[in-house]
Amino acid sequence: MKSKLLSCTGLLLAIVLISGCNSEKAKSEKSDNDVKVADAQRIKSHIRFLADDLLEGRDTGSRGHEIASLYIAAEFEKYGLTPAGDNDSYLQRINFVQANLDQSSVELSLKGVNGETKLSYPKQFLTYANPEQTHTNMAGKLVFVGYGIVAPELQHDDYQGVDVKGKVVVVLSGKPKSFPSEEGAHFGSTSEKLRHASENGAVGYISISTPTAETVRPYQNLLNYIHTPRVKWLDVNGQVSGVYPEIKGTAYFSKEAAAILFENAELSLEQIYSMLENDESPKGFDLEVEVTLASTSNHKTISSPNVAAIVEGSDPELKSEYIVYSAHSDHIGFAKTVKKDKINNGAMDNATGTAVLLETARLFSLLEVKPKRSLLFVAVTGEEKGLLGSDYFAQNPTVPSESLVANVNLDMPILTYEFADVIAFGADHSDLKESVANAAEKIGLTLSPDPLPDQALFTRSDHYSFVKQGVPSVFLVPGFQSADPEVDGGKQFREFLKTNYHKPGDDFNQVFNWKAATKFAEVNYHIGLTLADQAKRSSWNEGDFFGDTFSN
Repeated sequence: MKSKLLSCTGLLLAIVLISGCNSEKAKSEKSDNDVKVADAQRIKSHIRFLADDLLEGRDTGSRGHEIASLYIAAEFEKYGLTPAGDNDSYLQRINFVQANLDQSSVELSLKGVNGETKLSYPKQFLTYANPEQTHTNMAGKLVFVGYGIVAPELQHDDYQGVDVKGKVVVVLSGKPKSFPSEEGAHFGSTSEKLRHASENGAVGYISISTPTAETVRPYQNLLNYIHTPRVKWLDVNGQVSGVYPEIKGTAYFSKEAAAILFENAELSLEQIYSMLENDESPKGFDLEVEVTLASTSNHKTISSPNVAAIVEGSDPELKSEYIVYSAHSDHIGFAKTVKKDKINNGAMDNATGTAVLLETARLFSLLEVKPKRSLLFVAVTGEEKGLLGSDYFAQNPTVPSESLVANVNLDMPILTYEFADVIAFGADHSDLKESVANAAEKIGLTLSPDPLPDQALFTRSDHYSFVKQGVPSVFLVPGFQSADPEVDGGKQFREFLKTNYHKPGDDFNQVFNWKAATKFAEVNYHIGLTLADQAKRSSWNEGDFFGDTFSN
């Protein structure tokens, strides 16, 4: 009896000891996960290489971007991440069509009650390369449709009561002032306007300048981009993405040219502009004008990869769900300038974001016990061409689309000052706001509201490709609050935009704050850890416009 009692007592003691050890081990693992420290030298070396002249500005489809992609893939492999590209590789290869407009081929004429008028390109109007056809021929009667917006959620329909079938629509650029910023950016986007024009039977599309457009982006400034090619990704069948074949041609008219369209109309252009100043939306009406547009485009097929890798989760069930980190690895290549330095190196835009994505992936790779959900890291191409690489991945993910839980996007973090807060554009639309705030708090940072709401940045980077596929997403950047009270973070951000954004000056010779770089990597690590380990999968807020629009 005594022997049996001692045996039981020993067994009980052993269980307690084992339990205690397991408890201590769990605490140790949790602690280990919480104290990962980013390596400034690694981030520095990534930025130095990616922004080097050797890569010639990492333009989509260029040799320089190909080198950058192989570098990123090699880093993922070094960390032991699982390939998540095509055919068990790290690369997801994308084919694109690159269309260049033959500038000498452009002709546009207007025929109205006063006879025929030929407009001067590009002085009076702009048109664009056609990625679908080498020859553009658009012709039809013109009909004015206000802003060309259909927004039932905002009780707005510019096509109501207007017949545009077989006609060329004339639309005001932009959106009504009363529209909410982010929702308005969606409704007022060219892609949405083209979609509604196509669905209503239009065969052509002409956008006209407005006083607001002239303030934000003067017509004269647009002339700097007339030689810029249009790029679209091709699906597996070689079909061009993001186009509307029914729309045979598009153009953008200056104020001077637009006035000609309304010379004998119900309203003059000046009357319409006066209505816009009072935030009134003019109703549509037929114009007594016909238009013909002809041009020639040259096509070239190019190829460029996304780079994708996975840190597999530890939970038997939740590891089939993925937290996606994205950062674009491309930039804009060579500058058209007479200056000696012609390379747009893209150090801040977006070698910094890519470097932080790599360091965040490395921190997760070091964990002995991985988070419950898996983490998917994607360095995307073609952001500068219109979010193309992320759009391709979001529509053709290398994991099941329903398994994408959340996206954290890193684009152009300005790492010139030590920040004391972070900004997560789009956080107000989902429960990511709470998750990001909790993660930031772990390293002494606060989550600040969007300081630039009028810019609608939530719709202007790669995360928006995931939003359009129903995935709750945020666009994370260092906040404008500086840890040094003598430094104005907002001023530093604005100074970069004014001085070096999309210019050769965005190179490695800028003054970087490497404490900011490590802090940004660490907050991204904690955000991923929070999202991957929380019990509830991320979700849109109830009644949110973007959630309701894209997740159903």
